[in-house]
Amino acid sequence: MMVRSGNPALRLGTLISAVLLVLLGAGGAGWPQSAPPALGLQGPQAAPQPSTPPPPAREENSGLIHEMGKLFDKLPSILPPIKSPSETMNDLSRLAKPSTMVSGRTACPASSNGAPDCKQAADQLCQSKGYKEGKSLNADSAEKCSAKVLIPGRQRKPDDCRTDTFVTSALCQN
Repeated sequence: MMVRSGNPALRLGTLISAVLLVLLGAGGAGWPQSAPPALGLQGPQAAPQPSTPPPPAREENSGLIHEMGKLFDKLPSILPPIKSPSETMNDLSRLAKPSTMVSGRTACPASSNGAPDCKQAADQLCQSKGYKEGKSLNADSAEKCSAKVLIPGRQRKPDDCRTDTFVTSALCQN
């Protein structure tokens, strides 16, 4: 019989079932057969044969099913222990601190290397709203120029304008 299903899972399941049936059918010992009955002949009966010793114990079968069984025996030592729901909630509560998003506009001061320090600006924004510290969520930049740029006919110089960065929203925590 040929399986003509387009479903690969069904084909795989059929193949596995067939392999298991062949392995289980071929691996077992046959049923013992009794001596054929005597058909009406009377006479000296043959002496019973001495019983043969049982065959030696078979070595460990290293087939697919046996290997899968060994894998399942090792499985509990591989997996991490399962936590109770209360332990899981305690872990999550330690990770998640209560926080609030606030909006405003605070300038980021220049750090020692010249880049804007927006962590300090986020802290200032959160402290103005009554919180302890914060992290910058959104920032904005604007170019600020001196009035000299507006003089007609004057050449613009590199130090006439600078870029200011502002924190506009922050995530604040107590």
